[in-house]
This record gives sequence, structure tokens and C-alpha cells, in this order.
Amino acid sequence: MSVLTRDEAQLRAEFLDVHRYTVELDLTTGDETFASRTAIRFTARSAGDTFVELKPAELLSVTLDGQPLDPESLSGDRLPLKDLTPGEHELRVEALMRYSRTGEGMHRFTDPSDGETYVYSQMFMDDVQGIFAAFDQPDLKAVFDVSVKAPEGWTVLANGITEHRGDGVWRAAPTPPISTYLVAVAGGPWHSVRTEHRGLPFGVHCRRSLAPHLDAEADEILDVTRACFDRYHEKFEEPYPFDSYDQAFVPEFNAGAMENPGLVTFRDEFVYRSAVTDTERQTRAMVIAHEMAHMWFGDLVTLKWWDDIWLNESFAEYMGYQTTAEATRFTAPWTEFGVTRKAWGYDADQRPTTHPVAPENVHDTASAQLNFDGISYAKGASALRQLAVWLGEKDFLAGINTHFKRHRFGNATLADFIDSLASATERDVHAWADSWLRTTGVDTLTPAITGAGGTCALTTDHAGSRPHRLSVGLYDHDVADEGRRLVLRERVTLDVPQTAPQPVGKRPALVLLNDGDLTYAKIRFDAASFETVRTSLSGLPDPLTRAVVWNALRDAVRDGELPPAAYLETARAHLPYETDLAVAQGVLTFAADQLADQYLAPEDRPAALATLTSLCRDLLRRTEDGDNPGLRLIAVRHLISVAAHPETIAAWLADGTVPGGPELDPELRWRILARLAVLGATDEAAIAAELARDPSATGQEGAALCRAALPDPEAKRAAWEAMFAGDELSNYLFLATARGFWQAEQADLVREYVPRFYPDAVALAGRRGPALAIAAGRWCFPAHAVDAENLRLGEECLRDADLTPALRRTLADRLDDVSRALKAREGRRGDGEQRGE
Repeated sequence: MSVLTRDEAQLRAEFLDVHRYTVELDLTTGDETFASRTAIRFTARSAGDTFVELKPAELLSVTLDGQPLDPESLSGDRLPLKDLTPGEHELRVEALMRYSRTGEGMHRFTDPSDGETYVYSQMFMDDVQGIFAAFDQPDLKAVFDVSVKAPEGWTVLANGITEHRGDGVWRAAPTPPISTYLVAVAGGPWHSVRTEHRGLPFGVHCRRSLAPHLDAEADEILDVTRACFDRYHEKFEEPYPFDSYDQAFVPEFNAGAMENPGLVTFRDEFVYRSAVTDTERQTRAMVIAHEMAHMWFGDLVTLKWWDDIWLNESFAEYMGYQTTAEATRFTAPWTEFGVTRKAWGYDADQRPTTHPVAPENVHDTASAQLNFDGISYAKGASALRQLAVWLGEKDFLAGINTHFKRHRFGNATLADFIDSLASATERDVHAWADSWLRTTGVDTLTPAITGAGGTCALTTDHAGSRPHRLSVGLYDHDVADEGRRLVLRERVTLDVPQTAPQPVGKRPALVLLNDGDLTYAKIRFDAASFETVRTSLSGLPDPLTRAVVWNALRDAVRDGELPPAAYLETARAHLPYETDLAVAQGVLTFAADQLADQYLAPEDRPAALATLTSLCRDLLRRTEDGDNPGLRLIAVRHLISVAAHPETIAAWLADGTVPGGPELDPELRWRILARLAVLGATDEAAIAAELARDPSATGQEGAALCRAALPDPEAKRAAWEAMFAGDELSNYLFLATARGFWQAEQADLVREYVPRFYPDAVALAGRRGPALAIAAGRWCFPAHAVDAENLRLGEECLRDADLTPALRRTLADRLDDVSRALKAREGRRGDGEQRGE
């Protein structure tokens, strides 16, 4: 299939004005395909040729102004429209479209719990073309009039309020002008919880088998929704622009959620079947807030071309975290952002594939697909947070509201956005945008303390080019606590580059740059501060401060400036005293998944797992009184994942509980069984018995993971063939199988598959599309094989193979991770040099 270039889109937008789509979908025609009929009313501004896009299983008929066109003229995904005259036209297209199993286009899912079937659309980028014919680019907005014929017993959801007209036909209220990629439908025997808020219908929906779980969660979901809705109406002058607000939790969804106006789709893992931590609930609240922010920034005002995708995602990411903190019971989401999301951005920004937050070279849709990464989300949100600090919130919001007013139901560019912000301030926003949004990489800030006695001063070494406004935390040992705790003396606001040294008085025990995490930069420590971190990190009073410190240590490991063993020693010393769930989860995940599995040599891995096991046992002992069930759940999960011997966790599974709690729910049971599979302490009979106990979709995924994890040559062969020899696996079953396949404990067993991965992944990506290409590159990649041979094979594949853009990007990123881990194993220094120690 061809991709749409920016030049083609610009020419078509100059040539056409699209008014209205009338779309009729028939979902009753079978399990493999559905019928799609589309009428498009548009105006040609001059005489000429253009094209419409669609990807049919079979193109049945096409008429232009009542005259038939040859269906055989379809080339790839383009149907040419030749010799158009100036004025209004109507194009009618009738086709059969194919259902998807990859989460793209019209995804179809049959619930193994009860046999019920559901479909939902994901029309992002160019996937609308697999559902109906369209002039598919974001700046050709139109009104959409959608009707759907569905099986008896189904409810159909769409962007507008839907009405059942009889005979299975549902009609949605026509939309305001929106982009093609934002059209949405979802059909099935949904379980729904409905209410009203401020005169608008609100609803949350899931498949029937999850009904008890949604009923248990609906109050919290709707409370968060109402609170965010009200907070956005305090921030934004433009009222919510659509006629209803539905949130559908759908199966096998690739992303976290999608901002379809009036019908936001979420992955249905957010309808919790098992125990979760409060941080996980906070993440769900943030995603709700993120997607609601898109109703204004993304849906009301939409990017003109995909080079400004960051405008959508960075804004929603920033607003999602900020509004969650302001409007809900979850008051500390920025800690989770700092320890999880921001690390995602830092990692992406230091790879060879890095790009500016606002790239200028997005030539086509295939290139645009690659920019949904930690830079467009986490770095962009960090930049906007820094901008809000620099401008002040009042001027920042004034500029945002000007932007909405100027471009409502239209399209806008980065230049438009910056002009709107500039109208609200005397600061040079254009210069700020050039330094923050058009550049790549991460600045590094290192403190230096000079002077003695009570006349010390702080200077900051600045490796990089961006201006920063940040807080510097000055901490002293608490003499009343024999120095174990640290107390904040003061936070100093600092502009970097500095114009003069900053007086700090007596030398602090710890100088922490970017305390409060208001800018985007790697920070380092002077020698005295690093010693304080090593001995007293857990004595810092604020979780966000501790998150900044842990991130700095993480960066130092990845840059080859701190030995992985030193990070583990620090975690062993301080994490048993941690109270913040996001910090505990983030540190344990990095220590287990990256340090133990990649950065440490195989012979050092058992000692690392033993350290993490002891750490988790300390957390379990601390939480025996039941005061912190979230922290206890984190400790249980990680103790299972790092268990080197099966006896303890096998006893938990047999007893159905962890001594002292919690009782084992389905998630913990599958987690234990997966670890037992890795250790060779279970078999197919036990997996089948557990699947009989939990035959849900999640159970099917758990069984696929466990089977792929068994240390048996035949099990590995079957898993590999399921992933790469056939195309029957859905996106989620593919992911589960991939997650089970590679295990560090089984390196010898799977060694023969390392060279097979590259050609097999190339072939799969060409057959199954971007979503599976990304899944293969991320989860099927042999990340445990940290050696020169894997690196050579990967680089050879990048150099010689005909890769899809999605797979090429993902492989390049994973190979960079292997290169970094290999440098750490070999004791070489990474990208930078730790200064000040």
C-alpha cells in the first residue's frame, strides 16, 4: 500500500473542500467481512484530478455524480478521480471490508468467557481506509453521518448519541466537523452504566463478562470523569464541543486509549479483575484526564499534518497529569510521571532514532507513525510543564484559550500555537520554541559548590543548549535523628544558564538540581551530595524528590557512570523504607528488567535476584500489619518475578494465598504459574487446569505465556511457529506468547532462535502491518542476548533487509539498548562522563 505524503496532502487540501460523509456499515454479513457504503459530498475548487483512499476486501461499485467508475482502477489503497470539474460532487463507494485481529481498523473479538462477539474501530493514521472510503488526511474535516446495522441484541456506540431505528439499524447523530481518523463506532452486547452531568449523557461500557467488575469500578471512573470535566471547564473558555461523552473499555486494544470525540475507547484492562495498587488507579485517572483534554486539543482543534502530532499528545499528557493532580483524589501523579514516563522520554531522546519534539521532516504517514514515542509524550509534556513555569499558568492558559478560539473545529500548526501563546505574554515564546521543540537530546546539569563556612555558592555546569527554570533543593542532615533523615533547608529558584553564582550559605549535605522535577534534564551530583544520596536517600521527605534522585541514579547506570551493582546496593539499603508506590514499583522494575536481565553478566544475575528477593521480603515484613496493601502487592508481584527457586511460590499457589495476605486472584495465580513455567516446575496439565479455572480472555493470554515459557524444545518450537509461521494469533495472544518465549534462565535452550528472529520478524511485519511489527520488534526481540553476535545480526538486518518503517525503528531502538547494556557489562563508559565526583 502507498503512503500519503505531506506534499500530496497539501495539494489535495488546496484542491478540495469536503462537506459531508454518509457512512452505512452492515455488521451482519459474516465473521470475516462487513459491508461498507459511503457517500462523500465535496467541492473541487478547480478542474483537475485527485484520489480517495480505501483498503477493501472487495470493491463492489463506485459512482461519481451518478456515473459509474471502474472498480479495477483501484491501485493499492488509491482510487483515482479524474477530470473533476469545479463545483460540488458526490462520490458513492460500496465495498466489503475485512475485520481485523490486530487492533487496527475494525477489530473483531469473540469473548471466550461467554461466546459473545464485539467489534470496535481504530481509525488512526490510515486505518479508516479499512472501514470506509475517505479523503484521509487530518485537515480535510467534514460532518459524519453514520449508521450501523448490527446483530440482534447489540448496542452500537458512536461519536454522537445513537438511536435504534429498528431492524438492527442504529443511527448516530451527525458530528460537527471532525477529521477522518477521529470517527468511531463500537458494537456488541455491551454492559453499560449511564448517567448525566451538566446536561450531557455520560456512559461507561464494557463486554458483558466484565459487568461485575465494571459495576464495582463505575463510581470511581465516573467520579474522575466528572471532576476532570468540571476542571477543564474552569481552565478552558470553550465549552465541551460534542453532544455526549461515552467511554468504552474494549478488548485487545493496542494503545492505552484513543480520543475519539464523544466515544473514547480504552483498553479493557482498566476494568480491573484483580487487585491493583492505588498508583494503577491513579494511572487510569490520568488516562481519563488525558483523553478528555484531547476533546479540545486534538478534536476541536486538530493538527494540520502529522508533524504536529506532539501538539496533540504532549498537551494531553501535560494536562492529564496536571488535571489529575488538581481535580481528583490522586494528588501526586507527577511522582509517577517522574519515575516512569519521564524515563521513557530520556531513553528515547538518547537513541540514534531521536527526533525533535516538533520534527520538521515528517514527509509521509509512515514516518509519522514512528513518532508516537517517549519524545512526543513524555518529553513534550515536560517541555510544556517547563513552559507553564516560565510563562506562569495565567498567561499559559490565556494563550491556550486564544488558540481554541482562533481555530475551533479547524486545523492548526506549531506556528499557530506559538503565535497564540505569544499573544498572551511579552516573553519571547518563539525563541523558547526553537530551543526546546526543534532540538534533540537531553541537557545534563551538574552542581558545583565553592567557598567555605557560611559563604558557599552554587554554580551549575550546563551541558546542552536549552534554558531552564528549575528549583534547587538544599538539604541538611537532621541532627535530632542522628543524621538518618534529611530536612529541606530551602528551595532556590534558578535560571540556567546562570548569570552569577547562587549564594547558599553553609554547605548543604545534598544539593539537588531540579527538585520538584519542573524541567527536562539529566542531573548529576557533586561528590559530597552523592555520598549523602548513598547513605541517606530514604531520608528525603518528599516522594517526588526521591523520584528525581532515583532517576538520576538510573541515568548514571545507563550512561556507564554508575556500576549496576552500586544501584542495586542503594536499592537494597533504601527501598525497604520506601512508602510511595510509584517509586517502589519504578525502582524494582528497572532493577529486575534492565539491571538483572541485561546490564549484569549472566554469572552475576543470581546474586542480583537474591538481592531483590531479600528486598521484597523486607517489604513484606514491613507490610504485615495491613497498613499498606499496595506496597505489599508490589512486593509480592516482584518476589514472584525474581524467584530463583520454586518452593515458596508453588506453596502460595497450592494454598491460594500469600501468608499474611493477599489471597491469590487470577492475576497473581497466572503470574506464579508463569514463573514456575520458567523454572521448569510446572507442566501442560497444570496450565490446562488453570485455564479451566479461568477461561477468560486474560486466562487465554496467561496460558499462552506459560506455554511459551516452558523450558522444553517442543514448547519453544510451537510458540515460535504460532508467532511467525501463521497469522492466527490476535495481537494480544501474539504479545502473550512473545513475553513468555525469551527467558534469561533459558539462554542455551533458545540460542538457535536468536538468528532466526531477524528474517522472521521482517517477514511478519510485511504481512501483518505496523501494530504487529512494533509488537514483534519490542516483545519478540531477544533482549536477553547481550552480546556482540546479536548486535552484529541486528545491525546487518538494519543494513541489508527490506524492513517496514515501524519494524526498522523498533529494532534500531532495541539494538541501542543492547549496545548500552553491553558497554555496561564490559565496564566501558557510556555517552557522558560523570562530573563533580
